Formats: sequence, structure tokens, C-alpha cells
Amino acid sequence: MKLAIVQVRGGIGLNRSIKDTFKLLKLPKKHSCVLVTYTPSIQGMLTKIKDYTTWGDINQETLKLLLEKRGRLAGGKALTESYLKEKTTHTFDSFSKNVLEGNATLKDLPGLKPYFRLKPPTRGFERGGIKVPFSMGGVLGYRKDHINDLIKRML
Repeated sequence: MKLAIVQVRGGIGLNRSIKDTFKLLKLPKKHSCVLVTYTPSIQGMLTKIKDYTTWGDINQETLKLLLEKRGRLAGGKALTESYLKEKTTHTFDSFSKNVLEGNATLKDLPGLKPYFRLKPPTRGFERGGIKVPFSMGGVLGYRKDHINDLIKRML
């Protein structure tokens, strides 16, 4: 199962162990997103940073849009379909499907940055704000498939 993790709160004044967890997950800034495979070690990291991030199960359509619009190569260049075909002989559709099935990883593309920088969401975050869990109407924590809606608003 692939999870998308989005950092929604900034890193000023954080505990050292939380900053280190963000570094291990490769979440450098607020509004950045990473894709990870769910494992017990990732679960422990998510428990530690639950007050600063939101996460959920990403689908193929959202992953395809994320790669097309926000995929960046070294040097800040945009990820293009021609580069993707040249390096992996895939299109955005087939590559995103293979990544979700576990047949490929984002590391298979040389030079692709391990995170995606997003914009703040249009129409803002949920009504409860960025300090309240998702289950209580806020943003933080596990949000199942609703992460796809948030990422699409942040593209």
C-alpha cells in the first residue's frame, strides 16, 4: 500500500527528533509531499509526526497528476513524458500504475527528486484548521482516500 504524506505545518521551533524524522522521510518544507510504502517503521515515524502532517492512500489518477505537474528532476527541470519514455519506456499512466502495484519505484527514474513541492490548497484546508485531527474536522492525521482530494487542490 502506497501512502502519500503531506507536511501541513512548518518546522520552526520543533523538537530535534521530529526534525530528524522529517529529514528521514525527505519532507524538507511545509506543503511538501512524499510517497512511501507502508511498513512498521513508517508507522512509527507517522506516529511521531502526526501533529504536523496528514497522510492517506493515494490512487493512480492522483499519482499521475502529481508526476505530470509536480515531478522535478535535478536542476529544477520538469519531468516530461519524453524523459520518462527514454529512461523507463513507460508513459505517466503505466508508470504510476506500476509504482502503485509495486513493480516500479520512483527511484527507477534517475535524477527525480524524492519529494513533490505543492502549493497551499485552493479554498484552504478543512474548517477545523491545521491544529485539529481529521476525525474532528481538521487536517492532521490519517485521512484514508480523502488525501487524493487534498493533493488535487494543492497541485
